[in-house]
Amino acid sequence: MARFTSMAYGSADEMVFGTAKNPVKYGRDFEVGGGYVFPELVVHPRPGSEETKKSLLREYEKAVSDALERCVTLGFPGIQIELEHVYQMTRYPDWGGDIAAQTKKLMEDCYKKYGLKSAIRSTIADYRKPDEEDMRQSDAMKTTLEAFEACGAGGTDNLSIESVGGKEISDYTIVRQDIRGVLFGIGVLGSIDVENLWKQVVAIAAKHGATPGGETDCAQANVAMFMAGGYLDKSVPHTFAAICRAIAAARSLVAYEQGAKGPTKDCAYEDPIIKAITGVPIAMEGKTCACAHADMLGNLVASCCDLWSNEAVEYHDMFGGTSAAVFTEILGYDVALMNTAIQMGKAKDLRDMLVNSDKYRDTHGFILAPVNAYEIGKAIVSKSDSYYARARAGGIKAAELMRADANLQLSAFERQVLDSTYDALLSLPDNEQNFIDECINIYKKVVPGFKPSNYGL
Repeated sequence: MARFTSMAYGSADEMVFGTAKNPVKYGRDFEVGGGYVFPELVVHPRPGSEETKKSLLREYEKAVSDALERCVTLGFPGIQIELEHVYQMTRYPDWGGDIAAQTKKLMEDCYKKYGLKSAIRSTIADYRKPDEEDMRQSDAMKTTLEAFEACGAGGTDNLSIESVGGKEISDYTIVRQDIRGVLFGIGVLGSIDVENLWKQVVAIAAKHGATPGGETDCAQANVAMFMAGGYLDKSVPHTFAAICRAIAAARSLVAYEQGAKGPTKDCAYEDPIIKAITGVPIAMEGKTCACAHADMLGNLVASCCDLWSNEAVEYHDMFGGTSAAVFTEILGYDVALMNTAIQMGKAKDLRDMLVNSDKYRDTHGFILAPVNAYEIGKAIVSKSDSYYARARAGGIKAAELMRADANLQLSAFERQVLDSTYDALLSLPDNEQNFIDECINIYKKVVPGFKPSNYGL
């Protein structure tokens, strides 16, 4: 496997929304990263609608139809709809496959009648349990791959996943602010699992003519970010969570080394770093995902996005129509502004406004501002000899950037955590095998169910 050893962009200033070095085309006249930003709607079924395949099909039929109709009504030229699997859609692969096929028919009818550009992303649910089963040979793994097959056969355009490898370690270590364990769980075990999984996803996508899309460290780095929360939250230090995110970028990068083409997953907040390294188009979620969670970088993450997402909203009625229609409208007007800025030659001006509105609001926004994301990416590719080395380098660079910028206001507590975490990263072994041996010895004793064999160790 060839690892990335250089950056796709000559500088951070080249990175802007709507344009990627390696755009992708699929679906119905749909191109991502080719000079235009599209909305990506994610709508989830109401509780109870998943009780039977028939009721779930009907729920998605209504939601998708509402979104497509709102696009045509308001003159939006295109949309991607993400079918983010609820448990049943992966557990019973034909459910996910049939919903993808139904969505494709609705989109094709709309394209023929109105010329609406469209695409489908199917995000398979990774319901493997690292601390309870064989991550590579379990029934859950086999069913997950069958779900990819069914969605590919059903006509989905883009196959993606939010994988969970290493989560048993990171769940234990994030709350304890144990950066060694985070580096092991996300940077090493997570990377190993992504490699094994995405080899198979890419092969399935090729078999069915689908695009192998994107990965996210939602199961780990997002846990740290959301536990850090806002100014009133104290469960996890914000500086620690930001370092976890930089480590996660090295992990998610593995999917693109295995052949994923993007667009990336919207909940992968590490995506600006991924775009800087790979040049693939990225999906991002920000202020328009307030329906799902609070966000301290709601403008900044739009600065170099190619798809703009709402993360997730439950399907239900609102005053302005159903949630599917309403959030299609919100996303559509957001991207209309970005695309107008592109057409007027003002894209970089708008990008800089988006960045500067959030860059110093929180540490996550700070490290994901394109100028800093680019520097973290450079650190990662400079240490391409092992998963461990590059994940550690990303974490160290994020800490250095936060320590060096006087405009980033930190409490005494946050500063202390930043300094101690930085020192801990510097003190770790340089040799990957020594680090792995040390971690196995430590975490086998304290993390129930941790099995190194799940990762070929």
